[in-house]
Amino acid sequence: MAEFSTTKLNAEQHLLLDQPLLRMPYELARKNFKTAQRYVEREQTYLTKELKSAANGAAQASSTGDATTTLSQLDTMINRMQGLKRKLETLHGEETAIHKATKTRIQHLDDLYGIPSLADVKYDEWSKVRLDRLLVDYLLRSGYGESAKALAKEKGIEELVDVDAFVQCERIAESLRNGRCQEALAWCGDNKQGLKKLEVCDKTVEKKKRSLDGFWRAIFESRYCRIERWLAGYRDHAGGLPEVSMLLSGNLEFELRLQQYVEMVRTGNTQKLQEATQHARKYLASHSDTKYAIRAAGLLAFPPDTPAEPYKDALTQTLYSTERWPKLAELFIKTHNTLYSLPPNPLLHIALSAGLSALKTPSCHSQYASSSSNANSTSTSVCPICSTELNELARNVPYAHHTKSFVENDPVVLPTGRIYGRARLMEMNAKLGTPKGFVKDPMVPNLIYEESQLKKVFIS
Repeated sequence: MAEFSTTKLNAEQHLLLDQPLLRMPYELARKNFKTAQRYVEREQTYLTKELKSAANGAAQASSTGDATTTLSQLDTMINRMQGLKRKLETLHGEETAIHKATKTRIQHLDDLYGIPSLADVKYDEWSKVRLDRLLVDYLLRSGYGESAKALAKEKGIEELVDVDAFVQCERIAESLRNGRCQEALAWCGDNKQGLKKLEVCDKTVEKKKRSLDGFWRAIFESRYCRIERWLAGYRDHAGGLPEVSMLLSGNLEFELRLQQYVEMVRTGNTQKLQEATQHARKYLASHSDTKYAIRAAGLLAFPPDTPAEPYKDALTQTLYSTERWPKLAELFIKTHNTLYSLPPNPLLHIALSAGLSALKTPSCHSQYASSSSNANSTSTSVCPICSTELNELARNVPYAHHTKSFVENDPVVLPTGRIYGRARLMEMNAKLGTPKGFVKDPMVPNLIYEESQLKKVFIS
């Protein structure tokens, strides 16, 4: 009975790791439905207006005998409806594929409930499929899209992984790393409704927007003089130039618009500066916090090669820095994963963390551990936590939780606070070559203590 209880499969606990398996198709189906709804509502509004106009035109044509305008309107409406039909057919095809993948995934997860024991052969087969899924997920998140596709095809698990979504994500992220934000902005446009739900609502947004509109208008009219006074006033009020980071907010679309603004200002061309001002008034002035507008506006007064301190270091190392592009790529990936309810870390890491935590001990990440316990070492170790591949991954996981203690005979405590059995401690010190009458803590071998400093421990 005890043996059965230890091998009994708890499907609910296993499926905690597999929640993203159904979240992604759900989010894709919801997005697909919203897109179709938007198409239908837009064409319905257009069609209602045009039908009314065509009816009026037909009434006039009955008296004049000229129905050319009415026929032209009907042709336009027919073409629009045919276009709507093609769009809906495309969305229907996508929806059918999503539903098919969802059915396959539900069946895959349901198979787990039919396996009674961890010792069952069916569980080994199911685990192999899950491991393949985790490997594909890891490859996709690491940017190896083609390898992920090949593995998914070879294992026959195309419907259990989201290759296309991750490939698109990586393509857009790569475009940002290469200094292009058009694709990312297009993605923001396609997911506008979903991104709005991610933003924190602020009741004072409209009020601040009106005040910022006046601020940008003042910049456009008086150029550098007034913005310099704004910066000087802010500096005097706050005790210095506001601290600037690579990214001013977590709003992806705002940061992309800001980067467009930065690139316009970077040129130093008068026409581009005017375009940048208009761009800022249109896209940046709506931000709820005025400090972002002030920081962005400072670029108009201080070009990338400005010698003025403290603006030189504050701006060239942040807003003008080319390192903003990789940061934007990271922000895009983070936003993408949040939008589709995906965990930020690879599922393989999450699965490994549970086993690593069960094996981890304080000695695995000791600063005095052997050379095999760091990621830069080429030697091997019997301990999985101390291995080159898993050492860094296990660094932040908690230590194993032991419900039973194992205490050696005649325990003693060292000044370091560590407890050893006296016989075992002396045996280890003999191997370390410690002088007679002294002892070393095997975990801190560079410190040596007199044997009289050992204190006997009594377990209560």
